[in-house]
Amino acid sequence: MLLSIATWNINSVRLRMPIVEQFLAAHPVDVLCLQETKTPDANFPLNPLRKLGYEHIAIHGQKGYHGVAIVSKVPFATTDRRDFCAKGDARHVGVTLDLGKTAVDLHNLYVPAGGDEPDPAINDKFAHKLAFLDEMATWIGQGPAANPTVVVGDLNIAPLEHDVWSHKALLNVVSHTPIETETLERIRTGGGFVDVMRRHVPHPEKLYTWWSYRAADWRAANKGRRLDHVWASPDLDPTLAGMEILTDARGWDRPSDHVPVVARFEI
Repeated sequence: MLLSIATWNINSVRLRMPIVEQFLAAHPVDVLCLQETKTPDANFPLNPLRKLGYEHIAIHGQKGYHGVAIVSKVPFATTDRRDFCAKGDARHVGVTLDLGKTAVDLHNLYVPAGGDEPDPAINDKFAHKLAFLDEMATWIGQGPAANPTVVVGDLNIAPLEHDVWSHKALLNVVSHTPIETETLERIRTGGGFVDVMRRHVPHPEKLYTWWSYRAADWRAANKGRRLDHVWASPDLDPTLAGMEILTDARGWDRPSDHVPVVARFEI
């Protein structure tokens, strides 16, 4: 079967449900992973998604901040939530997709942004981000996963030189500092994960998934960053069947500053 998985930092799922519906109507993926849903579980908009055929929904939310969700046409064999850094933040939800003869573990992550100052000694938010990454390294960066695994989400780091509009200008800007980029790549390679996006669009071609709200004309300025990622375990590498970034979604009505990324696997 062809399994399609999308990831999208939606920046408030209740506010932007119209464009979630717009996306799913035009791109009826099997699984959609959302980050920064910004709503407690009790207020998550289940009905519009179920009307579109997404009967299986795993959510981990909190009021006004963070929040992640996996909405799926594929049933779940298990669900999981991890509490990183003992903060109680809703930054991870995981499921095992039941594909009949096989199963795929899917983890949806929202890594802390890290604030503005890339110095953990004076910026608690950056210290939190580095601690979060350390926990990720211990969890998934110590060798290949036991089962077929996909990791997606807003990882809030643009790891490669051409994952940002200007490597030189952003070297000291949170999301592209060496300590972040080197740590994220160490986690990915330590876990043996394939960078699905770069498998299909090789470096050094520019690749972005986020454009700031601050730009008067985001498309003309094109000062983007690749903050959203899809990783696959080595056993899924031969099944990779495609990837697309829906850049036009950045120009939809009341958009998120991130756009959807879709990955496809021939399982």
